[in-house]
Amino acid sequence: MKSELVIDVQPSEVSIALLEDSRLVSLQKEARNIAYAVGDIYKAKVRKLLPGLNAAFVNVGYEKDAFLHYLDLGPHFASYSEFMSKLLDDKKRIPQLSRQKILPDIEKQGKIADQLEAGREIMVQIVKEPISTKGPRLTTELSFTGRYMVLIPFQDKISVSQKIKSGEERMRLRQLLESIKPKNFGVIIRTSAEGKRVAELNNELKTLLKCWEDALAKTQRAKAPALVFEEESRIVGMLRDVFSPSFEAIYVNDAETYDQIRNYVALIAPERVDIVKLYDKPEPIFDTYAVTRQVKASFGKTVSFKAGAYIIIEHTEALHTIDVNSGNRTKADTDQETNALDVNLRAADEIARQLRLRDMGGIIVVDFIDMAKGEHRQQLYEHMKEVMANDRARHNILPLSKFGLMQITRQRVRPVLDITTTETCPSCFGKGEIQPSLLFTDTLYEKLHYMIDDLGIKDFTLYVHPYVEAYLRKGWLSSLYRRWRRNLGVRFGLVPDQSLAYLQYRVVDKEGNAIDLKQEKDTQQSSVAKTRRRQDAARAEAEDSAPEKAEKAKKPKAEKTEKTEKPKAEKPGKTAKASETPKSPKKEKKSEKTSGTDTPNVKTAPAETSAASADASAPAPAASAPAEARITAEDDASSARSDVEAKDKPGRNKHRRRSSRARKQAAAPTSSENSENSENSEKSKTSKKSEAKPTASEAKQTSTTASKSADDPTQQ
Repeated sequence: MKSELVIDVQPSEVSIALLEDSRLVSLQKEARNIAYAVGDIYKAKVRKLLPGLNAAFVNVGYEKDAFLHYLDLGPHFASYSEFMSKLLDDKKRIPQLSRQKILPDIEKQGKIADQLEAGREIMVQIVKEPISTKGPRLTTELSFTGRYMVLIPFQDKISVSQKIKSGEERMRLRQLLESIKPKNFGVIIRTSAEGKRVAELNNELKTLLKCWEDALAKTQRAKAPALVFEEESRIVGMLRDVFSPSFEAIYVNDAETYDQIRNYVALIAPERVDIVKLYDKPEPIFDTYAVTRQVKASFGKTVSFKAGAYIIIEHTEALHTIDVNSGNRTKADTDQETNALDVNLRAADEIARQLRLRDMGGIIVVDFIDMAKGEHRQQLYEHMKEVMANDRARHNILPLSKFGLMQITRQRVRPVLDITTTETCPSCFGKGEIQPSLLFTDTLYEKLHYMIDDLGIKDFTLYVHPYVEAYLRKGWLSSLYRRWRRNLGVRFGLVPDQSLAYLQYRVVDKEGNAIDLKQEKDTQQSSVAKTRRRQDAARAEAEDSAPEKAEKAKKPKAEKTEKTEKPKAEKPGKTAKASETPKSPKKEKKSEKTSGTDTPNVKTAPAETSAASADASAPAPAASAPAEARITAEDDASSARSDVEAKDKPGRNKHRRRSSRARKQAAAPTSSENSENSENSEKSKTSKKSEAKPTASEAKQTSTTASKSADDPTQQ
């Protein structure tokens, strides 16, 4: 049998395909730099005990708590617990396991509350990756896996793989490991150790012991939860499980991975190092070795096999179901029973392949075609066990039930590999309507033009369906491919890709990064949807800028208040100047009105004032001087108050002017009196002009005298 290994290394994941006689029998896909993988060891903290389940929830840093059952503690948990206490209590030195005394095993039916408590820090290893809504499953039985052996601390037992049939070889390997392994360490000898020399086994044993010591050192320093051990290379770890010296070739499309695999093969099988080959062609490696076509045909819901028969595979939360159908496979020269047996035997081969290919775990129920004869049912059961013998995962197969159902349990380590073989239409993007396929090349040319002119990308590779690639290269010198290169002025690569749909394409730059060429017009959204999207964007932008606008609105208000406060602060000086300057009769009348004087006195005031100003040299009576000073002070204050009110409330002052004008007209005397009043007013003006302006000290003395006279009743 010809066995080949094809490794496809992509920036996000690694895929390993195992081909037997060019037929795909195993496919593994794992993300690069994946966390919480099987075999990783963590320093964790017990979060909660579950006595009802006899288990504990442990925090390893995952979004959901990991699950640790009592049976996963292992029989040697007492020795493990004592060693961990010494390791975490003394940070200065690492205890030696070979010097520790192994304690008796714990009870198989014990309670977890007797062994663990909440808040305790422990070392745990992942035995099952997170699946669906469940967190990872843990164990405290730590193990370090190599190519030839598995090292298990806290044990002192040597086991040999059952696949090594020779009794002499089993005894030889057991004696070799007894002589080189340290105390209190158990070893499981793997199948690949058959025929190996003691030097090779000793080198790997030392490597595994170094991994154990490094994990202990990290556990002392780290703060829980923390990763303390993982495989050096995820790709090498995957290769270790599937590698066999019988491989005729290992193809890999990444130079760095090629070096890692070559070094690993040189370590375990130096004579087979030449089987590792670097694939450097532009075409996808899975297309070259027909892996993509087999993946498309094998991972659908319906899988066909020889002579028209097919099986239907469906997955549920509890189990996987497989239904066997004969389809149009009928033979005229055979009866129904023989035909059913033939279809079931062929279906068993395909089911065994599908279980390995998809890595289906848990409970699998197979509904075979009903057979009446007991010997046929037994023959099918034995054939199923035979074809499942090469499966590395632990499994158990039960005979056919009375209902014709076969029940299989298979070890589930990681989520089932589910590859969607249906394709989203690249032309309509799931809307159900596509543009005419005749215009596909025009659309593709527009995309290239947009990428070169608008995005500025000129070094790229275009991947299309093989049929489209053949059409673009049709006609040697007159092909569309050459014409596009001349018109665009760019020498880009054109590569067929079988994984793409018929009218699908992808563009990759020189660094291997995919370029998104989807534009708004490709989705063909309605104008209503576009308007709504713009409105939502405008609304969101307005909400974001609302606080800034509020701050800007507060700043002008603050500036206005400062401007209005400045004139108010200057008004006392203005009023002082106004009091120093002579006032007109109108202002005097307004001030007297506001001060509460009688209207008749206001009308006669100009005459009295002119008489007093005519005889300015004569001394004023003692009783009248304080009263006049008080009136003058009140007039100054009222005039200042009226000026402020006139500036703040012009409408109210306008109304007052109108009312005062109406009073003047109602109380106006005859024309002769008006002429006398005008003469007296002119005289008063001239007399006021002739008077010197009072100084600040005189005004102060006058106001003081007025206040004293107002307080002293004897002067009045």
